[in-house]
Parts: sequence; C-alpha cells; structure tokens
Amino acid sequence: MALEIRERDLLGRIGRLETKRGSVETPALLPVINPAIQPISPKAMQREFGCQALITNAYIIKKHSTEKAVKCGVHRLLDFDGVVMTDSGGYQILVYGNVGTTNAEIIRFQEQIDTDIATILDVPTGWGFSKEHAQETVEETLKRGKELFKIKSKDDILWVGPVQGGVHLDWVAKSAKAMGKMPFQVHALGSPTPVMEQYVFDALVDMIMTAKRNLPPNRALHLFGAGHPFIFGLVVALGCDLFDSAAYAIYARDDRYMTETGTTRLTKLEYFPCSCPVCSRTSPESVKEMPKTERQVFLARHNLHISLKEIKQVKQAIMEGRLWDHLEMRSHGHPALFQALKRLGKYAEYLEANSPATKRSGIFFYSSVGLNRPEVVRHKRRLLERYVPPSETEILVLLPQTRLKPFHKSKEHSRLLEEMEQRLGEKKRLVHICTYAAPFGVVPRELDEVYPLSQYEAASPFDSETLNHVADLVRSYIRQAHYRKVMLLNDPENWEGRVFSACKAICKTKRIPLKVFSPARPWNKSAISRMINTLHNTLSDKT
Repeated sequence: MALEIRERDLLGRIGRLETKRGSVETPALLPVINPAIQPISPKAMQREFGCQALITNAYIIKKHSTEKAVKCGVHRLLDFDGVVMTDSGGYQILVYGNVGTTNAEIIRFQEQIDTDIATILDVPTGWGFSKEHAQETVEETLKRGKELFKIKSKDDILWVGPVQGGVHLDWVAKSAKAMGKMPFQVHALGSPTPVMEQYVFDALVDMIMTAKRNLPPNRALHLFGAGHPFIFGLVVALGCDLFDSAAYAIYARDDRYMTETGTTRLTKLEYFPCSCPVCSRTSPESVKEMPKTERQVFLARHNLHISLKEIKQVKQAIMEGRLWDHLEMRSHGHPALFQALKRLGKYAEYLEANSPATKRSGIFFYSSVGLNRPEVVRHKRRLLERYVPPSETEILVLLPQTRLKPFHKSKEHSRLLEEMEQRLGEKKRLVHICTYAAPFGVVPRELDEVYPLSQYEAASPFDSETLNHVADLVRSYIRQAHYRKVMLLNDPENWEGRVFSACKAICKTKRIPLKVFSPARPWNKSAISRMINTLHNTLSDKT
C-alpha cells in the first residue's frame, strides 16, 4: 500500500504517499520543472517553499541530457533531494504527434535516472477528437501499460498508469477499469489541460468522477496540468491526490499575477493584494521597473506562494470538514467554477456514500447549490429509507423552523411542548412533533440533536429551489408515514405557501385530515393555543 489515508472530506483526503525517497503528504502540488528554464530552482522550492515533491519531464531530459542524467541521476541533475516524479513525453505526443522514442526506451531511461514516481509513455486523447480517436488512444495506452511489467527491472519506483478517453466518458470508464486491474501504485487522468485552458470545468468534473468511480480507491490519483490554484479545491474534492502545474512560471512570463480567484495583469495593479514574503517587501510600481528576467522571477515566486497557500487552505478545510464551504467560496471566483459546482449534483449520491458521516464542525447553507452536499443528501435518504415514526403516534404536528437549534429547545417549541404536557397529559404520546426546515426538509423532534440537524446555519430568505426541496421532502415523508391526521403551523412569509400546498396535496391523496393554522405571526400565543385546543378536542373525541 503506497497511500495511507489520515483524514477525509467529500472525496478529498489527506494522506501519505510512500516512496523510496520518503513520504509525500497528499493532496500535493508538484511544481513542474523544466531543466532548461528555472525561474525558481528546485533547491529553492524545497528550502524556501517547503515543496516535498516536484515533477519534471523524462523525455526532455533524455533528449538533451541523457548521458549526464544517467550518470548522476535525476535528483543530482536537478539538485533536489525530495521526491521526483517524471512525466514521459505524453504531452509532447499530443502537441507534436511523434517524439522519436518508444515506451520501452522511456521506461528504461526513468529507471536509469532513478526517479521516484515514473510514467509510461501514454498516448493522450486530447480535446475535440472523435470517439474513434479516443478508442485508439485508450487501447494503445493500455497496451503500453501491459508492456511496463515485462520491461521494468526495479521494484522501488511507483509507476503511474494513465487513464485516457478525454471527454468520451464511456472510454474513460473502460480505460480506468482496465488500468485499475494492473498493479500500478498511482493513476493519472490524462488530457485535462485543454479542458482547463478553455474553462470547461463541468466537463472536467465528469472526466475525474468517471475515472475515480472505476479505479481502485486505495491508489493515488494524479491530475496532469492542474493549472490555476482556484481549481485545486474542486479537483481535491473529486478525489485527486496529486497534481502538477507549470502555471506559476507560465503566467509569470506574461506578467500575470495570480490571486486566489483569478489572475491580474501586473500593469493593472496599484497595490499587491497579498502578504507573501515577496509581495510584502515591495510595490507594483517597483516590480514594473524591474528588468524582464528579474520581473519574471518575482512573479513566479509570488505565483508559487499563492499556489502552495491554496493547498494548505484546502487541507485545513478537509481537517475541519469544511471542504464544501471552501468550494462554494471559490466557485464565486468564476462562472465556470460555479457551473462545475452545480455539476456535482449529478454525483451527489456517490459523494454522500464516500463522505464521513460526522465532522468536527457544523455546516453552512447558503443557497440551493448546497442541497447537493453530502449531509443534506444523507439526511433525505435516511429519512425516507430508514426512519420510522414512533409506533404509537397518530397525529403529525409540523412546526416551522426557529433560529435556535436544536429546535425542541427553542422558546417557541418549549412553550408549545409545555402546553401540550399540561393539556394532553399521557395522550401527548399520540402526537409526533416534527419541524420543517431548510435544507433538511423534515426534522423529527427525537432526531434534532443528531449531527448535523442542529449543527448548521442557513441563510434566508430561501431561494425557490430550496423552498421546493423542503416542500417535496415534506410531501414524501407524509406519503410513506402512518399518520391518521396532519396539523400544520404555517409560516406563509418564509415558505410562500409551498409547505402548505405540499401537505394539502398529499393529505388529499392519502385521504387523511389536514388542519392548518396560518396566523400572521405563526408563533403567537393564540396560534399555539388554538393548535393545542384542536389536539385536545381531537384526542378527546377519539376517546
């Protein structure tokens, strides 16, 4: 087992990937190192930035420095004693079509230079190609994957089995299943770079999730060419453990300054919105006056700081169980990211099944996008599939949510419960109190202290999708329950009559009585008294 998992949230996981040169904490960003162009040296990345691992290109090294690399090894060549991963030249195949070397040659060369994590010479699918082309790249990459185990002579290298197929998800699934049957320690999703360059992040969600669901869960997943750090939280949440990026250097060449939510041209900056070690000591005006090479180094260093800072924020979000909240914040940095967050709804059940049931902190609910978060999906499933109301209860009393949680400890609920105790006595066992609330729909009194039903905050007024979600859950809950009568304390101001309409429709279908109390202020004393009187009379008539 090369990967050991320590913490999880959504599909994101903090773990430790063991290599012959030491362990790498995941999720990890591997900065791309071009041996010929280094605005930040590998040694500086390790000593000043704390990088545990980096990635370089074995094909480029083989093309320009074969003898030297074989003689001294890739670590001495780069002057880096951390973990080195090598790509094989697959991206060059995508760009140039032919790289003048073979899979066998690249495999043996990576062994000769003593890399820690190595990649077969895969054939990327690319973007905008036909399904027939996708099939060819998948089959050729699988063929080369099988070749590895006949060619390799060392057992101390972690080998990467790339998954191809591009946006053709059926071929991504076939590729992942077949690669997963081979004894690779790490897998990688190929061909994402064009998708990310065009900001088609919802397609990226589909690609990663298709690969993830068909790969062995105990293996690390690498994403080639992750690019800008504002995407890191999303790809980690989808289950990527490693990803590389050359964006820190590429953006610097074009005088682009990274921020948490995008990029800005250096020429447009009057102030640096950053307190990293390089930005805190100077001003945009001073940097604009630097010679071009010096300016590129400055920007590359800042961009790398921003990238590594985002990784730490993602990890902390996993530790606190707030990775979804982090995604929501980042999603407002660009419409394409928000669209990708919405696409997670397609995989809501899979995310729920693979997310922790309890966390260290409560949750924040902002809008209907949060209806796809695992905690909400899990409550809906368990409420409708597992929960059974107390067997003695005959009357459902539905109360609106209160600001204070748990609901049954609020002054509003307490007043009603106290009056029920006085007026109904033992007959109160026939009454079942539930709260209708966003985003969980129906919260039975006996469960409202169970995580996360009282450990959350929701922003109101609720949007239309959230109102419909709660109303639909109320309807579904009543449909399957055994109640003989329903009483609703209606809150028309906050719920626009949707819960009332849901109750009316399902009670008519089930042919059970519905009594609605709909005062101007739902929690005023007269409304509570009328409800208690009705309960008392109903139970007395029954007796």
